Amino acid sequence: MPLPFLTADRAHDDDAAAGADPLGYEDRDRWRRPYRPGPWRVGGAALLLLLASYVLFSAMIIAVAGSLPAAGICAAVGALMIVTAVRLVRIGVEVSAQGLRRIGLLRGTTVRWQDIAAIRTAQQPVRWLGLPRTVQGQAVLLEPVRGGAPETVFTTHGADFLGRPESFERAADAIEGWAAAHR
Repeated sequence: MPLPFLTADRAHDDDAAAGADPLGYEDRDRWRRPYRPGPWRVGGAALLLLLASYVLFSAMIIAVAGSLPAAGICAAVGALMIVTAVRLVRIGVEVSAQGLRRIGLLRGTTVRWQDIAAIRTAQQPVRWLGLPRTVQGQAVLLEPVRGGAPETVFTTHGADFLGRPESFERAADAIEGWAAAHR
């Protein structure tokens, strides 16, 4: 079973692929994540799946006890937790020949490469794990053609790159490479 969110770093992991395409992809029309999900994101999803298993087990116990409406509510909550865990792992940035796609928990936005004036890395205060606390770090900024304030794509202190500065640099280089190749 292919896991598309894990395929981005394989070119960097294999010694044989070191001289391959610098962007690391054969099919440029598919949406790909240029980095692996970070340990904070995967750990949070795993914890949510663990809690979902307890909720589903309790739904089974409640159903055996005879209260089917309550068991249905517990099963629905467990299913919602599973869907949230899957969406939590999918959060991030994907690239293809069409553009750059930012996926959030509830919605995603796609920006075509023609609508991007520049993608750059900047040193600035960034949010720590998406919380209100800010720390000094790096952020990949997207500057739209229409003007306005640059939008933050991802940071060194996000759930994917906290404690992994080399992965952040590799992902920033990959996205800048995609932008240079497709603009």
